[in-house]
Amino acid sequence: MGSDGYVPLFETKEVKGSVIYRLFAVSIFVGICLILFYRFSHIPGEGDGRWAWIGLFAAELWFSLFWVCTQAPRWNRVYRCTFKDRLSQRFEVELPRVDIFVCTADPKIEPPMMVINTVLSVLAYNYPTEKLSVYLSDDAGSDITFYALLEASHFAKEWIPYCKKFRVEPRSPDAYFLSISDPNDVNEAKEFKAIKKLYEDMENRITRAAKIDQLSEEQRCKHKGFSQWDSYLSIRDHETILQILIDGRDPNARDIEGYSLPTLVYLAREKRPQHPHNFKAGAMNALMRVSGKISDGQIIHNVDCDMYSNDSQSVRDALCFFMDGKKGQEVAFVQFSEGFKNVTKNEIYSSSFRVGMEVEFHGMDGNGGPPYIGTGCFHRRDTLCGRKFDKECTSKWYKENDLESEESLHGLEAKLKVLASCTYEENTQWGKETGLKYGCPVEDVITGLSIQCKGWKSVYFNPERKAFVGVAPITLPQTLVQHRRWSEGNFLIFLSKYSPAWYALGKISFGLQLGYFNYSFWAPSCFATLYYSIIPSLYLLKDVPLFPQYSSLWFIPFAYVISAKYSYSLVEFLWSGGTILGWWNEQRIWLYKRISSYLFGFIDAILKSTGFSGQAFVITAKVADEDVSERYQKEILEFGATSPMFTIITTLAVLNFICFLGVVVTKITMDAAGVRYLDRMAMQILLCVVIVLINWPLYQALFFRKDKGKMPSSLTLQSIGFALLACTCFVYLQ
Repeated sequence: MGSDGYVPLFETKEVKGSVIYRLFAVSIFVGICLILFYRFSHIPGEGDGRWAWIGLFAAELWFSLFWVCTQAPRWNRVYRCTFKDRLSQRFEVELPRVDIFVCTADPKIEPPMMVINTVLSVLAYNYPTEKLSVYLSDDAGSDITFYALLEASHFAKEWIPYCKKFRVEPRSPDAYFLSISDPNDVNEAKEFKAIKKLYEDMENRITRAAKIDQLSEEQRCKHKGFSQWDSYLSIRDHETILQILIDGRDPNARDIEGYSLPTLVYLAREKRPQHPHNFKAGAMNALMRVSGKISDGQIIHNVDCDMYSNDSQSVRDALCFFMDGKKGQEVAFVQFSEGFKNVTKNEIYSSSFRVGMEVEFHGMDGNGGPPYIGTGCFHRRDTLCGRKFDKECTSKWYKENDLESEESLHGLEAKLKVLASCTYEENTQWGKETGLKYGCPVEDVITGLSIQCKGWKSVYFNPERKAFVGVAPITLPQTLVQHRRWSEGNFLIFLSKYSPAWYALGKISFGLQLGYFNYSFWAPSCFATLYYSIIPSLYLLKDVPLFPQYSSLWFIPFAYVISAKYSYSLVEFLWSGGTILGWWNEQRIWLYKRISSYLFGFIDAILKSTGFSGQAFVITAKVADEDVSERYQKEILEFGATSPMFTIITTLAVLNFICFLGVVVTKITMDAAGVRYLDRMAMQILLCVVIVLINWPLYQALFFRKDKGKMPSSLTLQSIGFALLACTCFVYLQ
């Protein structure tokens, strides 16, 4: 407690050893400056290698700029801890209402059972049920998903009291039953078996309906809401479907113990082919309007349908930041870290974003706040509605239930449908100044940035027990497609009027600007990476050195920067909980993303920003065949399909292998000439060898594997042809 009687609800700690890291970073910066000076002062005269040298100079300039941007999230890292006991002691009666948004878009890619497990996990939060409302946005307008939610609403009457009685964690039924065996206590074991049987029966009914994609008449008769599908035409052509499955204000909405239930609402907003629907941002904005008339929670929490709650105390953790007496007034949103239940030990696809979650977001938090990443986030409703930060304005968290409760449920549903219609947003500020921003594949990031530019701060909370656990991509195509969308979206932000370069200038800290640049520059990094991965290897075939000799003093800054950067990268990855092999896998995926996902993301962003292509949103698949899952568990790279991105990856891998063989066969000898060659070409040989080693699993998929996950034969032949053609043209036409 301070001298003024102030008792904080959270604590902020700076990371230890930051001064040592800064000195280390400065030493790398000095090495980078020496490298750039060497490039500039040693540009060859006319002849072989001049333009290649200049190209490497440009690539190294870009890498240097990008490296500076990556330092901002590492320069001032902070860590947060909360005091939930203090929150309960001081504010238990005054806790705000919380509206939880769960979004789904395709029942084939996002199975209904996965969706309702997420819904049930947040319905069972350790929070006053009369202040909790859960909204499911179904952008597919699927009657199967509605049926699953209806079943979940019945199961919740048993599940919520069971969770409270036995302090269940996690409160996603599927995750809970997988994590626990039969309890030792006889009475608890009896209730465990009973609740598990109820869940399995519900799961069987939903799974059968989803498998045949059809509901029986008996199932459709269970609720009046199914009649709304009588006029349903297609996913992109239907009227608004709104159903309040549990009305928390209804005194009869009780669980089996007689306690009130949280509100539960299903919404499929209106879709018409001639109207843009703005993907997830449009769904979130429709939910904001509808929820504002039903529960109007001061706090909005959104979570993806594949990201279940892993900690029932998460709401209280978030409120510790919002309701703190001194610093809470400036907090607009609290972004939680994510965990993934299906990540393998060595993270074959580097899907957990480990260093980003454990290092970079903490650094952005120290510079003013992390970005909003679209799930596992708690917002003040008024900041999403466009409110600017004002030091003099205070928040009143406690609200009487001032919403209309006398109106019939059917009348309320009919009245609110217009809020989710296609035309409601016409000539309004929705998607511009109000709600989530439109026009960008990463609407979450651009929305968070605009909120920070209005004077608000955000907070990153990364508890030891992950608050939310989801599903990571389990194939290489899924991973590359996901990063293509992310890189495209972040680069589109940089090109837009909301760019951190000019829109955020003077509105957020310079360190936070650099943090956003770190992600904005993913896409354009493809060119420097492609150049560095191809040109030095090709020039091995012509015996043209592009780096200083091993015996030269100029070799030292190259050696220091490379060894220091990658040594620290390894230490950082291990400190974040990874493995050595996991770090090596990350380097491979880093290369693949940069030369394929980011290249196509860059092209897509340019086309969309110039009006030659429209917006699109690709959902990452959450299900896979058994053989695919088996290979994933064995950490075997999954290809199995033709793709332009695979063509680039395999062509580059084969090209480097050809260059490596050319050097081994024709250049490396045991005589003095061979020694001189190694001295001149040491850096280029090392670079080529590293690329070959990184691609070893790819060579296996090209030439040795027989399973369905191998590289298709047609693509193998195509890539070999492209690589041979490139090498031949370079050697004989240069």
